[in-house]
Amino acid sequence: MPRYNNSSWKKKKEVLVTNTSFSNKDKKLKWNNSYSMSEALVSFVEYLKYTKNASGKTIENYTHRINNAIEILWDPFVNEIKPFDILHLRKELNDMNLSLKTVNYHIVALRSFFKFLIRSDVDCISPEKLELSKIPPREVDFLMDEEIEVLLNAPYRYAKTEIQKLRDSVILHVLYGSWLRVSELLSLNKNDIVPWEKQFSIIWKWSKLRSVFFRREAMDWIERYLSLRDDDFAPLIISLSKNSYWQRMSRNSVEALVKKYAFMIGLDKRVTPHVLRHSFATELLKRWADIRSVQTLLWHSSITTTQIYTHVDDHFLKNVHDVLD
Repeated sequence: MPRYNNSSWKKKKEVLVTNTSFSNKDKKLKWNNSYSMSEALVSFVEYLKYTKNASGKTIENYTHRINNAIEILWDPFVNEIKPFDILHLRKELNDMNLSLKTVNYHIVALRSFFKFLIRSDVDCISPEKLELSKIPPREVDFLMDEEIEVLLNAPYRYAKTEIQKLRDSVILHVLYGSWLRVSELLSLNKNDIVPWEKQFSIIWKWSKLRSVFFRREAMDWIERYLSLRDDDFAPLIISLSKNSYWQRMSRNSVEALVKKYAFMIGLDKRVTPHVLRHSFATELLKRWADIRSVQTLLWHSSITTTQIYTHVDDHFLKNVHDVLD
């Protein structure tokens, strides 16, 4: 079983790199299918990149989480890792004040890592022995209809210039009514938008083509916004700050913008771009939209992910009961 000594990690890493003289026993271990986690991670990253065609963000996350395990477990040989080592890893991650959900992400990364090793005929612990912790049901934050209406109208009450009013209105309406994520919205260029067309396509994860639908209100705001843009800059959403004028707006700036308007209208709730996504999904389900249709629009790979939106407030349930009574 590996010895756990985080303080000695750098020292051991130097020994692994500088010690090039192996005994016959060490060479035999190598030829008998034994690799350290750090050695196996190199091949795993290549597998994710060239075989699975995983996104850069996925590779970055998996690498980070497995490196955490390497440091905590002191870079053991993969065929020496036992269930007790995984238990120790969980304890150390918990002591780092990581949430259960984040610890589960580490376990998922390790599961994929060990599955890859088994497919590569490398002896290691069975991925089935790595259990996920039970997590309490997720509560989804969302805004009521009247709160959404006030928020969407906030730019024309508080923004200082006409271009800012129109740009901010586009951001809020698109995030609410199209279900685009912030990164997807910011990647759009002006020529991606076809006038009078409420539907267009974007390249999504794993180079998949995804259809996106705009509400009529969102399309109206986009057309008004673009009619005011007489520049040759490609991005649809541009920064108006002095330090990055007319450049592509940053994710942090969009998140701050949403929070700013929520504060200005006096919303005593946590409001983020994802809360707008939650709100529209909730609204559709309240209006009896089919959950499978919502799943398709949200591009959830699993229906269980979409089911987090099936919460409805007590007031709505009471109204349904009164109708059926």
